[in-house]
Amino acid sequence: MRLRYSVMAASIPSFYLNSHQISSKIHLNPTLNISKFPQKSIEIPSIGGICKRGSLSEAFQSLSELFKNQSRTQFSLDDAYSSVLELCGSKKAFWEGQQIHAHAEKVFDGTPHRTVFTWNAMIGAYVTNGEPLSSLELYREMRVSGIRLDAFTFPCILKACGMLKDRSRGAEIHGLAIKEGYISVVFVANSVVGMYTKCKDLHGARQVFDRMTEREDVVSWNSMISAYSSNGESIEALRLFGEMQKANLSPNTYTFVAALQACEDSSFIKQGMFIHAAVLKSCHYIDVFVANALIAMYARFGKMGKAANIFYSMDDRDAISWNSILSGFVQNGLYHEALQFYYYMRDAGQKPDLVAVISIVAASARLGNKLNGMEIHAYAIKNGLDSNLQVGNSLVDMYAKFCCTKQMDLVFCKMPDKDIVSWTTTIAGHAQNGSHSRALELFREVHLEGIDLDVMMISSILLACNGLKLTSSVKEIHGYIIRNGLSDLVLQNGIVDVYGEFGNVDYAAKMFELIEVKDVVSWTSMISCYVHNALANEALERFRLMKETRVEPDSICLVSILSAAASLSALSKGKEIHGFLIRKGVVLEGSLVSSLVDMYARCGTLEKSRDVFDCIRKKDLILWTSMINAYGMHGCGMAAIDLFGRMEDEGIAPDHVAFLVVLYACSHSGLMNEGRRFLEKMKHVYQLKPWPEHYACLVDLLGRANHLDEAYQFVKGMEVEPTAEVWCALLGACQNHSNKELGGIAAQKLLQMDPENPGNYVLVSNLYATERRWKDVEQVRMRMKVNGLKKNPGCSWIEVGNKVHTFMSRDNSHPHSYEIYFKLSQITEKLSREGGYVAQTKFVLHNTKEEEKVQMIYGHSERLAIAYGMITTPEGTSLRITKNLRVCGDCHEFCKLISKFFERDIVMRDANRFHHFKGGVCSCGDFW
Repeated sequence: MRLRYSVMAASIPSFYLNSHQISSKIHLNPTLNISKFPQKSIEIPSIGGICKRGSLSEAFQSLSELFKNQSRTQFSLDDAYSSVLELCGSKKAFWEGQQIHAHAEKVFDGTPHRTVFTWNAMIGAYVTNGEPLSSLELYREMRVSGIRLDAFTFPCILKACGMLKDRSRGAEIHGLAIKEGYISVVFVANSVVGMYTKCKDLHGARQVFDRMTEREDVVSWNSMISAYSSNGESIEALRLFGEMQKANLSPNTYTFVAALQACEDSSFIKQGMFIHAAVLKSCHYIDVFVANALIAMYARFGKMGKAANIFYSMDDRDAISWNSILSGFVQNGLYHEALQFYYYMRDAGQKPDLVAVISIVAASARLGNKLNGMEIHAYAIKNGLDSNLQVGNSLVDMYAKFCCTKQMDLVFCKMPDKDIVSWTTTIAGHAQNGSHSRALELFREVHLEGIDLDVMMISSILLACNGLKLTSSVKEIHGYIIRNGLSDLVLQNGIVDVYGEFGNVDYAAKMFELIEVKDVVSWTSMISCYVHNALANEALERFRLMKETRVEPDSICLVSILSAAASLSALSKGKEIHGFLIRKGVVLEGSLVSSLVDMYARCGTLEKSRDVFDCIRKKDLILWTSMINAYGMHGCGMAAIDLFGRMEDEGIAPDHVAFLVVLYACSHSGLMNEGRRFLEKMKHVYQLKPWPEHYACLVDLLGRANHLDEAYQFVKGMEVEPTAEVWCALLGACQNHSNKELGGIAAQKLLQMDPENPGNYVLVSNLYATERRWKDVEQVRMRMKVNGLKKNPGCSWIEVGNKVHTFMSRDNSHPHSYEIYFKLSQITEKLSREGGYVAQTKFVLHNTKEEEKVQMIYGHSERLAIAYGMITTPEGTSLRITKNLRVCGDCHEFCKLISKFFERDIVMRDANRFHHFKGGVCSCGDFW
């Protein structure tokens, strides 16, 4: 639309055809007396009239006749060339136009006596042919030849200056127009305005417009409104449109189109509807250009219903009409509607063009509709559209979203031309779909091609390096970012995120502090870094600081902080976040509601987890799995199995994770037969190949039930090679049931398969310690030391007064340490006196004296947390304790006695499961 308007604003033939209308307004004597030429130079139909009818063949035939006629005049040739060249431009007949232009050059070069009309025609021909430099060079020759300019010279050379964005030369010609007195001619003034707008000098354009003595010409107003609209100054464009109406000037097609384009988003909806009303009052409501502009405007407003109404009311539609509706659906996320409209378009006989293909590829990608996407791809190939750069980039992105990296690579490799978007999209597609090595390979090719890296590409490479755990490569990329001054917020956030993934918390924190303006992603990256590295307290503190800066957390941030609260069993923090969600009216769905269910479960309030679960009407697989897992960790195996059955009844097929959590639930409830049945169901009903974790769960289940021989036979008969997880489960069971022979086999296998895991050494060491093989214990510990491995120390924590208090074994660092140990001695004394408690030193796996073993048991971290809780909370208050390791048998008995003799319910989460101690009994039934 804008292109057509600019052609109209400086069209040579229209000036010549209307020269008699404006010649009286030029105060200088014309250089050529037009009346000397005959009014009808040849006895054939007017070539201008033929061109107006739009027939190229008739125009070429008429031009040939003109050359055969010996009585032709230079004026008729000028007119003919200009008219035919303009017709070629409007018909996009570029080859034919070049032929006419070349012929015109020969005629011009062979003309001994060139008039101003001849010069103007040739200058205009160069402009029409897209050769502004040649046009200005010819203008210079014209001035050197001493030919005096007329009013028709200025539009051509001013348009050439606009095409070149040459404001200084344009201003020079503007000055000449003032000097020669032609600035008072409306079409000259309009051309000056057009030149300044093309050179992005709206102030200069407005000054010329404001000084125009005659402002009844709609073209003048259109020039300014269009200039403001196309340069993003919507308010000024609409203000000028209002002034035009106040001046009682009738807007034309170009006015309405420019004004509608100024309504760039939904904040202009009132103005847009006002213009729509003005269109309806005028005679332009049937104009296809205005209708298309209305469709595009309502699409920008998100009012696709109104856009569709206009479309279906149109008598005549062009490709822009169809594409505007199609792209409008896609831009507003109405992808199903876009697909339906595409097929309606095909059925109506409208052949989808380049724009339509790009739109429908995007819709298919967003829907994940691979079949439709491949159909469109086939259509693009059949119609030769797949070689287009934009189509190629869209197809690459589509296959990336389908996770089809092979097809994505094929499209990319077949693209004849590639730009930075092509490379970036392909690299991102590989990085996001786990093809990290291929992403790095393409990145090296980018370097060899000498292509400048952009933010998106670097972010994708960081993701690939993260996937491959290439710490050194991340540091190299970080250095590249610093050296090249790429201090983009997206990259800074990405660096924080990837350092956090690698466990380099200090690096991540330093990068975070260097970010001057932190957004929600910055804060979320740092919080996630702490959560990922088991620094939940630091994550909660960072969240508190985030709230102080008034940065609103998004759903991803809230999921991370719920995970932090869950890992600490910080119920009050979790409730605080839940309250925040309610106050903000956040819709509970997806990962957010699943995290909320998990948080309440891991904080020991299973009932609250179920309440949240029940209030969600549309439950997805992740939510069902979270609730089944909640029952499992609390030892409610039958409830977990019942819920699994309900999920199947709802038509939701379980995945690997769902089977894993139900097997976990069976394991911690001793449901051996049910566990076997679920593993068989997984393989034979749902055709899911078990992961090592599934096998480990069944081994653990059999081992806990003291079916060690069956467990060992199951391990030996596995379809796949047993992993470290499987041997670890068997070893743990052997230790619990004192099976030395199988324990030795499992210990040897475990250390062979996973020698870098300190937990495995501890498990083997404990096995040897229960057998009092102290030399072997010492050897295992020495091996750990040589390998640079350290045992995770026992740690427990309790939340009191909205603060989490952490205790290590035999800890003296707490401010109330004296009171804690004094209270603990009182508790132990009462339990010994009234409950017959005697410390079971067999659980102390150290080669030391008996008295020392007793003191070691008394100093276990969970006892310190319980004592502190009993000091700081009212009598009868439940205590919620979390421990990072499995609770020992003696502490388990100790907690049962406290719940009975002090009437304190204790909810304890250890490394394996939850223990609910009440009235001297534990919910685990001493099976953990």
